[in-house]
Amino acid sequence: MSWKGDLERVDEFRWRIPKGSVPCMRADAVIFASESMLPSISEDNSILQAANVACLPGIVGSSVAMPDVHWGYGFPIGGVAAVDAKTGFISPGGIGFDINCGVRLIRTDLREKDLAGKLGSLMDTIYANVPSGLGSKGLGRLTRDQIDRVLKDGSRWAVENGFGWDDDLDVTENGGRMSGADPSKVSDKAKERGIPQLGSLGSGNHFLELDIVDEVFDEGAAETFGLEKGTVTVTVHCGSRGCGHQIATDYIQEMERYVRKHSISLPDPQLACAPLDSKEGADYFAAMSCGANYAWANRQMITHWVRESFEKVFGSTAEDLGMNMVYDVAHNIAKKELHKVDGRETEVLVHRKGATRAFPAGHPDVPERYRAVGQPVIVPGDMSVGTYVLMGLQGSMDLSFGSSCHGAGRRMSRKAALRSIKASDVKADMKRYGIFLRSGSDGGLVEEAPQTYKDVEEVVSVVSGSGLAGKVARLRPVGVIKG
Repeated sequence: MSWKGDLERVDEFRWRIPKGSVPCMRADAVIFASESMLPSISEDNSILQAANVACLPGIVGSSVAMPDVHWGYGFPIGGVAAVDAKTGFISPGGIGFDINCGVRLIRTDLREKDLAGKLGSLMDTIYANVPSGLGSKGLGRLTRDQIDRVLKDGSRWAVENGFGWDDDLDVTENGGRMSGADPSKVSDKAKERGIPQLGSLGSGNHFLELDIVDEVFDEGAAETFGLEKGTVTVTVHCGSRGCGHQIATDYIQEMERYVRKHSISLPDPQLACAPLDSKEGADYFAAMSCGANYAWANRQMITHWVRESFEKVFGSTAEDLGMNMVYDVAHNIAKKELHKVDGRETEVLVHRKGATRAFPAGHPDVPERYRAVGQPVIVPGDMSVGTYVLMGLQGSMDLSFGSSCHGAGRRMSRKAALRSIKASDVKADMKRYGIFLRSGSDGGLVEEAPQTYKDVEEVVSVVSGSGLAGKVARLRPVGVIKG
């Protein structure tokens, strides 16, 4: 359904849906987009969803949609909304079913020429070591006590159990651990789904990508991030698997009951929510934090197996290969942060759904090694074009609660892709691009075909032109593993 309501131009890259365009709106909604992107953005329900989010009780500032915005459950994917931490409501639809789906970037000292004659072997070894695909199983040997430790300690649990290095925690958002996590708020069913899947990539839009640093836009920032033109990198994109999905499912039902019991009026039942200081709201936040920790532990274990794969193929240690993490950023999460609201520093809860944190230089939550330039922001495009590495800028704090886009964003539904695209064509295209491809199923490959995504160049141009994040480097894919 196309948006037919008001859409006022603010500047070159911002468009406002004024408060009142939907009767219950408590704030404006702001869309970040170029003029040429508006027709496609307007074609689905995402603009209406951004306006509906402005009806959330306790919202402050504006409901925000990034240029990769598209339709989602309740909130649009690419949506950002902050609520007052004392009086605001938390909505599972503002985080999504794949809690802490996120992206991790690993750099190496290897150069493209070092892959000659070894790329196929390396990709096959990674594919064998990192479980991927629908229903894929990972470690699979956790006890109930151990899964509780994963849910509570996240990446720290993984590192303490031999999956990675202490330095990895320094360059993981939140150190890879949400401190408010309480495993007692996670259902047995969510834990049962999570136990066999820990350490697996999964399916859908999750991927593992081998890239080459193809272009550097900011030499100083790239050097700070450890990125040099011509070197090999690894990008990992996955989340909390069935554990996070079940947490979301359980608490959406809790929120729906709360909304009915208290006769809360919402423009869309998928925005079901509860006050952060209510039992339902506090319990969900604690369980969501567990889901986020599970995802960080998951990506940490995958990092360990990627390093082992490189060691096997190149006959050197991961340390000697320079396989240090650049950063790990979440893009489906809600976090308590300090932001200026009406000129006053205020504690708010920021919902980010398909949006990443993008804190600028000098922010205390940016790792010390990056504080002079800003937080790394990792923005994957489709499987044929690779990934952008950005750095957070002050504009994100002024305009979007410290947030930026998270990827290219879908422009075609999975159902439409299955009707119109052939797996054989996708494989032929990837071969023509010179990209080594491994995929778990033809259906999954078609759903994630390059043509189903927006142009990441245009998306990045909007966030950089808006001053949310600055371009640091572009990564070109040479190998892709899709679940």
